Amino acid sequence: MPTLELISHPLCPYVQRAVISLSEKQVPFTRTDIDLATKPEWFKALSPLGKVPLLRVDDEVLFESAVIVEYLEDTQAPALHPGEPLARARHRAWIEFGSTVLNDIWGFYTAADAAQLKAKGELLRAKLERLEAALGPGPFFAGERFSLVDAAFAPVFRYWELFDRIADFGAFSGLLKVQGWRRALAERPSVRGAVAEDYAERLAAFVRAQGSELARRMAVVEPA
Repeated sequence: MPTLELISHPLCPYVQRAVISLSEKQVPFTRTDIDLATKPEWFKALSPLGKVPLLRVDDEVLFESAVIVEYLEDTQAPALHPGEPLARARHRAWIEFGSTVLNDIWGFYTAADAAQLKAKGELLRAKLERLEAALGPGPFFAGERFSLVDAAFAPVFRYWELFDRIADFGAFSGLLKVQGWRRALAERPSVRGAVAEDYAERLAAFVRAQGSELARRMAVVEPA
């Protein structure tokens, strides 16, 4: 088995995807966190895009979370993708959908004013309604079987652990399947272990530093 090192940042949701996949497959790895605000020179030399995650595989380096999890899927059991090609392609499409939700979340917590925050919240709500229509009986995306779609959406839902402390934005109201999926993922050991114990505090500090509408509302309910 090759030696695996995951180079990461404590708050990166794409890193969480890789960690969850590694954990579900019970693959030994080491994790090295870096500060993206002051990137080490060795990291710049390794990362063509200057982003995390990176996965060192012995002397080789993989970048981009989608590539990393697909490599793990090709080389490490158990499989987290469906075996049937069309179902597998559908799962990959929903993983990409999850990446667009992460982009909308970024827009939500960096929104400059109340109007922007409302608009970004409505975009997120529309995406969650799409998910509600796509989900089956649960508890996971593909039913009883945990998949890479679950690994992709667990970091998405984790943001609401902070957002819910600030206000009820109604993102999940009436979406019973999505609510159940969110709860099931939150209880999964691989999901819980994908972030450090101080993740919540780090994320709160990061959002406060944005100077955004959400940061201002946060300052009212949770003064620093």
